[in-house]
Amino acid sequence: MHISMYRNTIFSLIIYCLIAPSSAFSETQKAPNFSLPGQNKTINLSQYKGKVVYLDFWASWCGPCKRSFPWMNKLQKQYGRDGFKVVAINLDTSRKDAEEFLTKIPANFDIAFDKKGTTAKTYNIKAMPSSFLIDKKGRLVHKSIGYRNAEKKIIEQKIQQLTSRTIVAKH
Repeated sequence: MHISMYRNTIFSLIIYCLIAPSSAFSETQKAPNFSLPGQNKTINLSQYKGKVVYLDFWASWCGPCKRSFPWMNKLQKQYGRDGFKVVAINLDTSRKDAEEFLTKIPANFDIAFDKKGTTAKTYNIKAMPSSFLIDKKGRLVHKSIGYRNAEKKIIEQKIQQLTSRTIVAKH
């Protein structure tokens, strides 16, 4: 009986991850701040004020996370000069597992470690990877559950819109 319950729960989670749509947020919903240890420094969301942030939650055991890292490296390289920053929060209980992952799949963006899952709870993370796009004013503007090729283009378009510089016409 117990095995059957676990199978159903796992199956439901997998189906949810495959079909769960991304969602937009209200114009006023602020991204919750956090302060977590990073690879070389403490990472605070507030330090990215005025930047567009792609906030990603990941774990070393997550297959789609392995596929998303090269894409996030590309995003950071392509849009970094335009006020864009990728911040990835690792949720492994062992930092050693995360470091081994990063040795195999390096990140050219900021990594934070949340082994207790406090920030994941604040952001109501249900599956991995889960990511959020945060505008320059610190508002949540997009959420993605899972990593799907079809959604990459949508996210990149949103990043382009959010990082574009407004040209003021002279009268």
